[in-house]
Amino acid sequence: MLIMKYHIVTYGCQMNLHESEKIAGMLKDLGYATESPIEDADIVVFNTCCIRENAENHAFGNIGALKKLKRQKKGMLIAVGGCMAQETGKAQILLEKFPFIDIIFGTHNLNDLKDLVVQKRTERKAVVNIKDARTEVEDGISPVRTSYPNAWVNISYGCNNFCTYCIVPYVRGRECSRAAADIIGEVKQLLKEGYKEITLLGQNVNSYNNDGKGGMSFPQLLEEVASCEGKYRLRFMTSHPKDFSEELAVVMSRHDNICKTLHLPVQSGSNRILKLMNRRYTREDYLKEIEIFKRYNPNGVVTSDLIVGFPTETEEEFQETLDLVKEADFASAFTFVYSPRTGTVAAGMEGRVPEEVSKDRIMRLIAQVNAQTREKSLHYVGKETEILCEGYDEKSKMYLGRDSLGRMGYFAGESDLIGKFVKIRVTRASGISLYGDVLSIE
Repeated sequence: MLIMKYHIVTYGCQMNLHESEKIAGMLKDLGYATESPIEDADIVVFNTCCIRENAENHAFGNIGALKKLKRQKKGMLIAVGGCMAQETGKAQILLEKFPFIDIIFGTHNLNDLKDLVVQKRTERKAVVNIKDARTEVEDGISPVRTSYPNAWVNISYGCNNFCTYCIVPYVRGRECSRAAADIIGEVKQLLKEGYKEITLLGQNVNSYNNDGKGGMSFPQLLEEVASCEGKYRLRFMTSHPKDFSEELAVVMSRHDNICKTLHLPVQSGSNRILKLMNRRYTREDYLKEIEIFKRYNPNGVVTSDLIVGFPTETEEEFQETLDLVKEADFASAFTFVYSPRTGTVAAGMEGRVPEEVSKDRIMRLIAQVNAQTREKSLHYVGKETEILCEGYDEKSKMYLGRDSLGRMGYFAGESDLIGKFVKIRVTRASGISLYGDVLSIE
């Protein structure tokens, strides 16, 4: 009996990783029984990202590399979807550059992939289906989850913020909230299946239900999900600072299973740059929000996203960002050099920062963030912390997982500990990683 196989190539964030799990679920429904190396696959799906230029370049390179394999395997299908495919005019560019692509679909019609595969099986020409807007939320798909003991749950799709550097609203569309009852039901089912950490996903979780489709505010939803029975951790991302509320900080403080980690992207420490970015808050607003969060969650930590080299950014404004990193006391941060995206407001701005200046600034920023990360890790040494074991590292021959504040911990174990809560005593720290001895297993 012939077993059809699939391979999914994913670029980008957790949102894309979870959507790839949904793609795998649809492919299984079509009879693709197992995931395989790309050279053995009967269908290869590229789930693309276009947030940064390097993600697009990687996708183009990897798609092009399949030309020879496609020629050798006449029956193999190649599908390209996700944010890059949704960009205006990009589908035509893909077909011109890679005429061997069979299917192109966008972010607004992920649910249509099964129909598109069936359609392609009966047609010679490429099947292209890009919708201008999302007509429904992506419920009814049974994902093939690959991240046990962690599970991701979408609470909303799209974004209404239109930050001047960001392509997301153009390729993901306007915000659309899932019904709270559907979200809570999904979480309860995941807990019943044994998942131990749930992450609620949205481009801006704090604006959940702004469209009136959710049925309750985000703090209320978080309260409901945190009240589900069982031992598990609850995380969420991403929060936009303009919508952060004291109510959210209070809800986080009330439930031990809500991780006291707030990912709150600030992007810049300069009020002038923040205004140019259309972030709709000031440096002072941001620091006040951190103060509120820590007032209710004194042992909590804040992580962030930071961009350097935004058009017209001066050295003094970059220094404001460095100072904010120290004042906000970030536990860690994702750092980026500004990448112009065609179609965004910032792409047309004058005052491009020279590449060598941006490179110098990003290196100094990374050094500051890493110094703070190392310092916080050192505070763990000699203390106990609870790790949710997520996997096994063959190189070090140690199990690994994160504590509730996001620190990665490594430890030895004689039995399979994946999915277990493991209390360790930390003996040493290296960067963001902790190493320790097992004290107890739950």
